[in-house]
Amino acid sequence: MAVIDMNKGAANQGMRGIQEILLRYQADTGMELSYDIFDIRVTGDCPGLGYDVYISSGGPGSPYDGGGEQWEQDFFNLLGDLTRHNELNALKKHVFLICHSFQLACRRFNVGQVIKRRSPAFGIFPVSLTAEGVDDVIFNGLPNPFYTVDSREWQVINPQDVLFSSEKASVLALEKERPHVDLERCVMAVRFTKEIVGTQFHPEADPAGMKMYLLQKDKKKVIIDNHGELKYDDMLQSLGDPDKLQLTQSMVLPNFLNEALNAFQEA
Repeated sequence: MAVIDMNKGAANQGMRGIQEILLRYQADTGMELSYDIFDIRVTGDCPGLGYDVYISSGGPGSPYDGGGEQWEQDFFNLLGDLTRHNELNALKKHVFLICHSFQLACRRFNVGQVIKRRSPAFGIFPVSLTAEGVDDVIFNGLPNPFYTVDSREWQVINPQDVLFSSEKASVLALEKERPHVDLERCVMAVRFTKEIVGTQFHPEADPAGMKMYLLQKDKKKVIIDNHGELKYDDMLQSLGDPDKLQLTQSMVLPNFLNEALNAFQEA
């Protein structure tokens, strides 16, 4: 497996969460798995086609920050190479894209419109599955809606409900309904191709890591300013609910790994 680190050297819980899921998956299944990490925005390292599975993390900043930089072009080229490989070969390579990587992929595949939010989103929020999402394997075992970590200043929308430019893409999840807000619901998950899927939210987030984030003064201020102190207290309390964040963390990425490795074994 190739794990692409999009955090640009910033402190984060995401890479720890991804690696913990991989180690737990290996222990639970008894399969021998190995992975290499590529710190693409710091060192410029980008994996080639020599891996079976790819997971690309979230990260800070604008999804347009890499414009004109080699690392972004290499990442876009990798997505293109993986798509072509899967079109031409029986042995498929599966890809999971998280948050920043998801927004980049939406640009690369011409899916929706990537724009800045009016205000940052940070916290634990419900996410609603579309009809396609209900049937998608990566959400097996989750209720509709389910709860997850949402942390972003940018979003992907589909203006005027027009069809996506990519005929292969399907929307799997949307942000919660907000009847009192006259804004389009942003896209929270997309299957770009049969083997390439991504989420705006953080499926790797766990209660321990999220608690560390919520207790930071700047994060607390953002949540209280945007959602109120009662919502902040509710987020802290929800960390102890096994049917919320812990459930999502235990399902989404392991479901993706099951899908990828089952397809690999069948081929």
